[in-house]
Amino acid sequence: MSASFPTDAAVRALADRFIEAIQAGDIQTVKACYDPAVIVWLNTVGVGVDRQTNLDVLSGFVAKTSERQYQNRRVETFPGGYVQQHLLRATHVKGPVLELAAILVCQVQDDLIVRLDEYFDSAPLTAWYAQIKACA
Repeated sequence: MSASFPTDAAVRALADRFIEAIQAGDIQTVKACYDPAVIVWLNTVGVGVDRQTNLDVLSGFVAKTSERQYQNRRVETFPGGYVQQHLLRATHVKGPVLELAAILVCQVQDDLIVRLDEYFDSAPLTAWYAQIKACA
């Protein structure tokens, strides 16, 4: 069976469902947005991880944050995927707030994300971790 590329509307719906699930802490819906063989690549570590590894990381992030908002979202589609630019604003359960500008490049086949490449400057994340540690 050959893969099909979804319509622009389907890609946008997937992008919305994916981000809304992360905001809500709904890891099962995130999982449902991913192809079982998805690769998630992060520029800060330079390696791709599989679906379960990424879901474990997201689960930990959700457990440690009381609120997650993807603000100023801009989604541009292309045949076979989309690019999203956003500002992630997350509040740690101890109080510190993370503001992280990022870009996602997602390849989509059969209405599932088959590859996600995430790009961001790690400096705000490092500062957030320092703030969290100071709360301990």
